[in-house]
Amino acid sequence: MPPLPLQGVRVLDISQVMAGPYAAMLLGDLGADVIKIEPPGTGDQTRGSMGFKMKGADSLGYLNMNRNKRSIALNLKSEAGRDVVLALAKDADILIENYRPGAMKRLGLGYEAVKAVNPRLVYTSISGFGQTGPWADRPGFDLMAQAMSGVMSVTGYPDSPPVKCGVPVADIGCALFAIYATLSAYIGAKNTGQGQYVDAALFDAAMAFSVWDICDYWGTGKRPEPLGTSNKMTAPYQAMACSDGHFVMGANNQKLWLQLCALMGREDLLRDERFATIASRLAHRQALQDELEKTFRLHTRDHWVDTLLANGIPAGPILGYPEAFGSEHARARGMRMEIDHPVEGSVPNIGFAVKLSGTPQQVRRHPPLLGEHTREVLEELGLDPAALEAKGAFS
Repeated sequence: MPPLPLQGVRVLDISQVMAGPYAAMLLGDLGADVIKIEPPGTGDQTRGSMGFKMKGADSLGYLNMNRNKRSIALNLKSEAGRDVVLALAKDADILIENYRPGAMKRLGLGYEAVKAVNPRLVYTSISGFGQTGPWADRPGFDLMAQAMSGVMSVTGYPDSPPVKCGVPVADIGCALFAIYATLSAYIGAKNTGQGQYVDAALFDAAMAFSVWDICDYWGTGKRPEPLGTSNKMTAPYQAMACSDGHFVMGANNQKLWLQLCALMGREDLLRDERFATIASRLAHRQALQDELEKTFRLHTRDHWVDTLLANGIPAGPILGYPEAFGSEHARARGMRMEIDHPVEGSVPNIGFAVKLSGTPQQVRRHPPLLGEHTREVLEELGLDPAALEAKGAFS
């Protein structure tokens, strides 16, 4: 099999919790040698505090964000620990960290210090609100980013209490934006010999997802509001009630609207001026839903999904995670896989979100035990673990 695209690329992962570790894992999935640098004793916070805890010390959350990495445990507050990081940085291509802004600089491991030993290295900092601006020093987590970016203001139903997205869109979105920028900077460094600093923020990532809503506001001056499952650009395009629950459907252009009415035997809706155009349907959104649900409630979810799809109208069931991951399609797409682990045995992991035809991603390493590769990595550098231990590098 051909080498993975990032084989030979070395990444230092000095991050914890979600956005940083997830970003580094994506690079590891593509072949990079990712060295995860963790605090001695506790390691990454998610080892014991995120999701269901397994037989050993690590949670499933940790195990799902740290495959394809090696782990070394270092005390970055010690001079010896800092020196190990700088030694690693000399031959590294990328460094990812997600400490509070300024923390790495205080440790003597900020961008300028690392750049001095390796000018071609790409240094990526992930934080809640970025390295600049009046909110930069605030602790930043997905919830705060969703709230302060405007995302929560358009999530949920009208007149409902504030609701966040059900998945961590700011965390994962920031990881994806960070990797896109990091790999772009890495390509640039290959061409010029000069790396650069990448400043990625959960807040910025969440705002970047707001392209429809903010354009609507900029265009009309009207403050966007939550619409539940509806869409501000077209209707009907939402969840609908049926005889045994709900399903989603979208007759989101005039041709599909005409087909839907004929299929449902609701030609009366075509004669109703409130529903004549997309604009008028949006203006009478609730009345439209009420009318359609009168008919949808006569049959089951599966009946309507099958019927609509057979007639070219987009539709789908609303699945919980057990049904989604257990679906024939998810299995065909490899969206659940099992990883062999030295303590846990077989560990479930989310599959690769994109597929490469020529160099498919591989699980080359299990999510590492804390400090599992400390001696191995130090010996690669020609360093003496015993001497470093005496200097407090590991405690």
